[in-house]
Amino acid sequence: MVNSLSTVTLENAGQPEQVSELIPLALAIDIGGSKMAVGLVNRRGDMLDREIARTDKDKNANDLFEIVAVLIKRQLLRAEERHGGKVVVVGIGSAGPIETDCATVSPLNIPAWRRFPLREAVQDIVNVPVFGDLDAKAFALAEGWLGAAKGESNFIGMVVSTGVGGGIVLDGRMLDGASGNAGHIGHVIVNPDGNRCVCGARGCLEAEASGTAIEMITGRPATEPSYEIMQRTGRMVGLAVASMCNFFDLNLAVVGGSVALGFGPTFFASAQAVMDEHCRLSFSQGARIVPARLGDRSPIVGAAAVGWRGLNRQTPAES
Repeated sequence: MVNSLSTVTLENAGQPEQVSELIPLALAIDIGGSKMAVGLVNRRGDMLDREIARTDKDKNANDLFEIVAVLIKRQLLRAEERHGGKVVVVGIGSAGPIETDCATVSPLNIPAWRRFPLREAVQDIVNVPVFGDLDAKAFALAEGWLGAAKGESNFIGMVVSTGVGGGIVLDGRMLDGASGNAGHIGHVIVNPDGNRCVCGARGCLEAEASGTAIEMITGRPATEPSYEIMQRTGRMVGLAVASMCNFFDLNLAVVGGSVALGFGPTFFASAQAVMDEHCRLSFSQGARIVPARLGDRSPIVGAAAVGWRGLNRQTPAES
């Protein structure tokens, strides 16, 4: 299993915890192509608080980060005032590509941020350790810790939303790769003569099945899909996941994100049918694709898991 480790809307997930001393909390930061969020998560993985802001792609790099900075400062105050806690670590889950620990981030769907020094910018605000990873890898950590992959040692966690990303867990450990960018399943080719991807290639899964791609293909938002589009999106994802199962010896894919979860059973049935057709090796037969169990909490819980994991690695005696 995985080791445990614009207008702003406010969401409070419960009353302050009544304790005699400040409880340790992770400040969790999720950076996505359409929204950014900052929240508070305790050691058990309970999300206590969360604020969300739209990713304003018209802003320059520093002005865009200022939106995140406002959320961070508010959550730091709310940690003690509303939840009887103290932030002891920061975890970041960011769309990629990234450099190690989110030293710089270059999300393909956020043009203003190219090698933006996100970790340093966050570190200038907080006085605690800061750790970062890809948002989809953070998602996989969350689902392996508390969600649909709990107790599993080998699986892929995958987000199908504005973009498409993944995190691969092998033998209970997250696969990082040379630069920390392992798991970019959104850039597996599923249609060689297909749409041009923002990365520059043609036929990437992200260019065929992401929310951005669906809007370009249909001329309508991904929130208004036809039955055929929901089926097609599931098939494209099923092709990519089947390849991952055959390549990495996996039998489980956990999928979240607004597109996958929004399309629901039609999407998952289509993806499963394609996997049944293409996972024919003795070890990949019967591979399953299932929805995320943590729902829209996965990104914040996952970012917190990145923080707790980093802190545990720093202080192994306390983990």
